[in-house]
Amino acid sequence: MPATTPSATLRDVIGLDRTPASLADATLILIDYQNTYTRGVMELTGWEAALDAAAELLARARAAGTEVVHVVNDGGEGGPYDIRAEIGRIHPRVAPVAGERVVVKTAPDAFVGTELGEHLDAAGHRDVVIAGFMTHMCVAFTAAGAFLRGDRPTVVADACATRPLATVGAELSAEQLHRGALATIGDLYGVVVPDADALG
Repeated sequence: MPATTPSATLRDVIGLDRTPASLADATLILIDYQNTYTRGVMELTGWEAALDAAAELLARARAAGTEVVHVVNDGGEGGPYDIRAEIGRIHPRVAPVAGERVVVKTAPDAFVGTELGEHLDAAGHRDVVIAGFMTHMCVAFTAAGAFLRGDRPTVVADACATRPLATVGAELSAEQLHRGALATIGDLYGVVVPDADALG
């Protein structure tokens, strides 16, 4: 069977820039790095390595003086997304420090029903760097939300993770779902880079 050639992305077709964001000139959005995803029913495949990459990304952002916004999902009391309990808190390795904003959301797109857009506008950057849990859900939807409001998202792949899921006639591994979500983002909504080293 002949090898297939990847199709041109929609970004290529309509002439969107492929240049990754620079941390010094962007806002960093860290999505749902909650204990929720490190154990139990929602534990993600490869969360440890992704969290290591996120901690490195956050350290670089802080050193660069980047505006940092942490996003958490509140699923209500008693569940795995209960931000009032330890299970729903941001993991200590990437926890906010004084001066870093925390946005609480209830939808996959972190712009829906939150003040995230206002924070980005106040920071004065159109470039945003995005990383978090889960790649196919809140990372992808927030990247799309940023694009649709006129921002320029860059997603850091190794700082994201997800879990395996079943679909019609198949089971997708976490890696397949992760890569598929990144391909969707890279087709239109943003630039995807492998790691923090690839940021501008």
